[in-house]
Amino acid sequence: MNFLAHLYLSGNNTNIMIGNFIADHVKGNKFSHYHQDIQKGILLHREIDTYTDAHEIVRKSKRRLHERYRHYDGVIIDIFYDHFLAKNWKNYSQIPLNIYVDSVYKLLQENIDILPEKTQEMLPFMIQYNWLYNYQFAKGIQEVLSGMNRRTNGKSHMNLATEDLLENYQIFENDFTTFFEDLYTFSNQKISEIS
Repeated sequence: MNFLAHLYLSGNNTNIMIGNFIADHVKGNKFSHYHQDIQKGILLHREIDTYTDAHEIVRKSKRRLHERYRHYDGVIIDIFYDHFLAKNWKNYSQIPLNIYVDSVYKLLQENIDILPEKTQEMLPFMIQYNWLYNYQFAKGIQEVLSGMNRRTNGKSHMNLATEDLLENYQIFENDFTTFFEDLYTFSNQKISEIS
């Protein structure tokens, strides 16, 4: 899953949200200096990623993609799934998406000093281009995928993945909806175990 889903699956604990958000920029077990709940968020993020990668529906979604993406297929599906979460946000939260993402940006800016360096470098771009809100639009997804393709020097071809999304849009959306129910249950169970 990508940023929006990881944040949403953290529940209402802001420190778990921070940990879940920064986890990709935290290597190995070098996070004992963080608040205990931030550590839990990092561990939750890793559990979510492991569960997602092993889930049969996610594997089916990856197989629906053109083979040109090779090992980037998982990243693309993560972004597609964040698109469907943002697009259907009202089905998952009573807080409007624009208000939710503004509160997330505020939280992260208030805690900028404790974020890993890579997260600190990324955050201004995320806020400037409002990634979390714009995931709901095909144009927003295209911009994210094009940016990621540039970071791979064009090797990933992720800039072409919007074609795959539009070609099988309803199928990908059905995959997401079914999978996300399972993931939501799994994440809540993990939060209760680590709390």
